[in-house]
Amino acid sequence: MTGVLDGAALTGAGLLGGVYLAFSVAVLPALRRRPAAEAVTVMRGVNRVIVNPVFGTLFAGTALLAGAVTVAGALGGQPLRIAGGVAVLAGFAVTAAVNIPLNNALERDGDWAAFAPRWSVANHLRGAFSALGVVLLLP
Repeated sequence: MTGVLDGAALTGAGLLGGVYLAFSVAVLPALRRRPAAEAVTVMRGVNRVIVNPVFGTLFAGTALLAGAVTVAGALGGQPLRIAGGVAVLAGFAVTAAVNIPLNNALERDGDWAAFAPRWSVANHLRGAFSALGVVLLLP
């Protein structure tokens, strides 16, 4: 069961990391080349579309799996499993604490200049946490 749990958590973290990487290397750089009002409109649309059952299941499911991996690692005295689970959870925490509130502020205020730099840094950070989680959870 350990292999399945770790494999599912690292797969979820890898998929989320891929989403975050796409934002870092393609979506945000493209939006930065557009007028602010256009970038706001597009990003608002992305934020609305990404709230769907597939992404929601991936996002929440990966966090739950990472929590289970962390607990299993603690019970089994396995520091790499603990670190891997915590890394994935840290990416979830960055999203919840920074990216989602910024998305909500963008929806409400439409202030691209206040949104883009902070959101980008947080996105890079959650992507790095996802990648670290994958590496630490590899068998």
